[in-house]
Amino acid sequence: MHIRSVASLIGATALALSLTAAQQASAADYPVLRGSQIEDVPPAPDFQGGSFNWTGFYFGAFAGQSQTSFRTDRGVMDLANGAFNATTVLSEITPGQLVLTSARDDSGMTFGGFLGYNIAFGDAVVGVEAEYSRMDQETSASTLEGRRLSSGDIYVASVQNAKLSDYINARLRFGYAYGRVMPYLTAGAAAGRFDTNVAVAADWLSPTNNYTTSFFGYPRVLGGPKKDVWGYGFSVGGGLEAALLDNVIVRGEYLFTRFNNVEGVTVNVNTARVAAAIKF
Repeated sequence: MHIRSVASLIGATALALSLTAAQQASAADYPVLRGSQIEDVPPAPDFQGGSFNWTGFYFGAFAGQSQTSFRTDRGVMDLANGAFNATTVLSEITPGQLVLTSARDDSGMTFGGFLGYNIAFGDAVVGVEAEYSRMDQETSASTLEGRRLSSGDIYVASVQNAKLSDYINARLRFGYAYGRVMPYLTAGAAAGRFDTNVAVAADWLSPTNNYTTSFFGYPRVLGGPKKDVWGYGFSVGGGLEAALLDNVIVRGEYLFTRFNNVEGVTVNVNTARVAAAIKF
């Protein structure tokens, strides 16, 4: 019995030592396994770092809201003055002042597409971009004024209708990148397609017969409707771009575009829009 008890004790001791050795070996291996697990975890996306390359081609589409202002320009005034060219009326009054109107506005959706190319110089980014914008915004205006002069009575009436159908734009962009986010400014030239109806009707009545008889050549009408008239101007603006993925860019943008003296009407377009693009 004594020998068996000793043998049982020796066996239990050996088993305990074996278990302890196995536990120590496992504990010694644990930091290595733990370290390998950390190394295998992929890094989180870095939206503030400098890992994004802004250089390259891109194209995309946009949608937004525009407010367009139409107002009288010198073209209508020139028509009114021209209606009395080489007469004594021009020494007494400037007929062009009789066709002035207040600004009139229209607003609505705008949409289109664009393509461009950026070059990054460190964090500074310079690019060129071309776009096409579709919109159908229009207003109309009319005037009728008369004055009694020493040479006779004059009457000047006008219509000043214009519709902006669409326009193209070529711009430079100047940005500064903060990793995947880039604020930028932009400026360039614009060309718009218009339908217009701008005309002036004038009459000049002689004091003879109590101002009931027109002078020779009166009444007369200058101007008239025209389709697909091109107007030219400029655009300036700014925005903020963000690279969601290495080949997907989104932006928010404000753009001011001005078309000067389109058949006597100046047009200002204020646009706020959002866009998405694919980068190569």
